[in-house]
Amino acid sequence: MYGGKTPSVISAATMALSHSRRHYSDPRRIHILGVGNIGRLYASHLRKHAELPPITLILHRAEPLTTWTSNPGIEITRPDGRVERTAAGLDVEYWTTSPPAHGYSKEIPPVRNLLIATKASVALPEADRLRGYLDAQSTVAFAQNGMSKLWPPHGAMYTSHRYGEEHTPNFAHCITTHGVISLGDFRSRHASLADAKAGLVLPGARPAESDYLLDMITSAPGLLSRRVDRQDLWVLQLEKLVVNSIINPLTAILRQKNGVLFDDEDGILSRAMDRLLREMCAVYQSLLQHDSTTPLLASEAGDVGAARERLAERFRFENLKSMLWSVGYRVGENSSSMLQDVQAGKSTEVRDFNGWIVDMASFLGGGLDTLANQRLIGLVEDGQVLDAPALADRLLSR
Repeated sequence: MYGGKTPSVISAATMALSHSRRHYSDPRRIHILGVGNIGRLYASHLRKHAELPPITLILHRAEPLTTWTSNPGIEITRPDGRVERTAAGLDVEYWTTSPPAHGYSKEIPPVRNLLIATKASVALPEADRLRGYLDAQSTVAFAQNGMSKLWPPHGAMYTSHRYGEEHTPNFAHCITTHGVISLGDFRSRHASLADAKAGLVLPGARPAESDYLLDMITSAPGLLSRRVDRQDLWVLQLEKLVVNSIINPLTAILRQKNGVLFDDEDGILSRAMDRLLREMCAVYQSLLQHDSTTPLLASEAGDVGAARERLAERFRFENLKSMLWSVGYRVGENSSSMLQDVQAGKSTEVRDFNGWIVDMASFLGGGLDTLANQRLIGLVEDGQVLDAPALADRLLSR
């Protein structure tokens, strides 16, 4: 069925089609939607696993399918200069709602293990498009920057409305700190070695079904990943959001690598970063006290009051600033993903980073000030290119 209702599959080649037919019933198969830097990184490391899980890369455009057919494989240039090419065990399929002009296509089978590595703004809509192929046996792991939209206060309402209690998949998230830069279709440079964390955001009707995908991710050779519990995952995402919401938009406007922000701890850019960070800290402290976080804070430790007290200390301005600068020193030679996006003329994730801060402040109420973050969003979306004094002036002025 077409007409925008039921997507169909067009494989890269007859050989790949035959291969994927044999394995569609294989519960080990991992589908990866989004073949940018993060999708390539995960695919290459998952195929190093001793169990060699079969992997299908999902495309939403026909052009990369042609590229793959002529030169199949993912190419990753590692930090030490080694070039690794991964092709064996990878199927590539173009999923579309439009009937092909010629050739063979088929309907999408049930999806058991799905890793969504698209931009944050389209990640949940992509899961929505595929919800007819997801059920209680499925696990969906998101791997992008920004906060998962399935955390409190909205996640439980979303899954109840979309799936119902008996059919809800497991929803997980991966936090990736490896630095990766695109070199073209299916080609990336692993610019800096770091790590990854993975865990459940929302357990579904059958939480044990998530173990396979999460175990594959956290034991993939070279990915340096580990599994964390829900509360830790939430906290780590909030800390990663601080890094993304400051380094990404500022470097995109300055058109410079990350290190420019950390040259002078007493400089004008440092003061601008402090202003942004103080707004974020106030939002985090308010969020900690909100009723919507109570079940999450109670899920692991049980003592909600103690958890709030511990996290309030962790989210103090001084502690988050120390964390930010520690990360900044490590990634100083890298180009942020947002800088790469603006240089390539692509849309950015500023609404998923700083926009989340602004939206959460509005939800929490209490007159939380997010003026600097709002201004930063406007500068990025207007395509502004500014030097350090001009940028700091825009953010610091009242």
